[in-house]
Amino acid sequence: MLVSFVRRSVASSASITARNTAVQLGGSLFGAKKGLDVFSSSSSTPRRSFAAGMRGEDLDNIPLKPREKDIPEDTERTKKLLPREIVAELDRFIVGQGDAKKAVAVAMRNRFRRKLLSPEFSQEIVPKNILMIGPTGVGKTEIARRLAKLSGAPFLKVEATKFTEVGFHGRDVDQIIRDLLEVGIQLSKAKMRAKIRPRIEKDAEEKLLDMIAGEDAKSATRETFRTMLKDGLLNDREVEIDVNPESNNGPDSQPNIETLMKILHTSRTRRVKMTVKEAIPFIVRQEGDKLINQDAVLREAIELVEQEGIVFIDEIDKICTPAGSGHSRADASAEGVQRDLLPLIEGSTVSTKHGNIDTSKILFIASGAFYSAKPSDLLAELQGRLPIRVELTALDEKSLYKILTEPEFNLIKQQIALMKTEGIDLQFQEDAIKEIAHLAAEINSSIENIGARRLHTVIERIVEEISFDCDKHSSEPVIITAEDVKTRLLPMLKKMDLGRYIL
Repeated sequence: MLVSFVRRSVASSASITARNTAVQLGGSLFGAKKGLDVFSSSSSTPRRSFAAGMRGEDLDNIPLKPREKDIPEDTERTKKLLPREIVAELDRFIVGQGDAKKAVAVAMRNRFRRKLLSPEFSQEIVPKNILMIGPTGVGKTEIARRLAKLSGAPFLKVEATKFTEVGFHGRDVDQIIRDLLEVGIQLSKAKMRAKIRPRIEKDAEEKLLDMIAGEDAKSATRETFRTMLKDGLLNDREVEIDVNPESNNGPDSQPNIETLMKILHTSRTRRVKMTVKEAIPFIVRQEGDKLINQDAVLREAIELVEQEGIVFIDEIDKICTPAGSGHSRADASAEGVQRDLLPLIEGSTVSTKHGNIDTSKILFIASGAFYSAKPSDLLAELQGRLPIRVELTALDEKSLYKILTEPEFNLIKQQIALMKTEGIDLQFQEDAIKEIAHLAAEINSSIENIGARRLHTVIERIVEEISFDCDKHSSEPVIITAEDVKTRLLPMLKKMDLGRYIL
């Protein structure tokens, strides 16, 4: 009983850093003129209605659900994107790797197609899990990260090396699903808050006015303070609010004895003094939690995770033993983890503190560089559970140049924007960008190929002096030429051991 109580306490307890949390949540809820709406939704393009994703002479025999009636009205636009439109979205941030983009785009589209089928038929359709193979720095993780933002579905990225076989000290693979459910709960809460946003804003505003003007204040006085609040004139005024501590430990953290003792001897709420601007996110969250049905949140989160969850397992090559290597096959972080992953990926029921989760419809995407090992070194059963195999190509000079120029927020634009904050007008000539790509490719080929990550090191080396002496370069434009690039990087190519200079 004590252990059960402690675990529940850990999930809801926390140390409080009010100012930092307020900064993370950001903005003012009521600032129609100067503030920022916490729940402002991103712009979306008009919805499309697509035909069924199947063709052929047996189409009439496949039971389809009525489309517009059965599809929820709040279905995100991205869930209705065609595969080529998903690829186009990924192209905004990732250069090349068309095969990998197509694979994840089709997997996402199949989610939407399955929803159009009858319940009996859709139960027979399982996700086609994906194995990405390619050297480091070519975009495997970036594709997964961008896919998560695009899909709007519960998404979790894990590293295979962080887990151990059941029975050994460490995290077991079932924790992946438990963490994914926590992500789904937060996503479900955010959706429900967005639906009742006007009411939450009104209740939070009234509560703030009670703190500032007093509950017995006259109507005229409250309206005066209301106007000042909306104009941001009260942002620096201090108020005291009751804050429910939230755990610093993640959902998968194992509490230590010191943490447990603090939980047992600490009140569930604390009275905290902060400014109005910092208090708004806490008050909004509190008022939202009062209006949200927690049971409905859990039901929706479980449904969301089971039907749309995505798990990205990185570094899967690190848990397989190369054939003929002579290493022991009893490693608790290697083949044992593969065996534990088998039922999880194939489909099993995982018990969590919020309920049981069926993993049969969760999409698993695994990736690895496979330098010392080969995909065939994975357990044959695990290979069968990752049927879609995609190979990502190494980046050459041309690809590195595209990475520097084509993405919407490319590295060159990032450096220019960073220097602009210091009043420096940084400019890169075209031949300088080409020289950066050329030298990065040369270093990758002669030392160690770390892909696009080499560009970060090279660019930082080029702008290092400018960034350090930023106060000396604000008077006139700073232009980076090809000669500047060679001057700062070429001597490195003559060194036998570049590890001392470049990652």
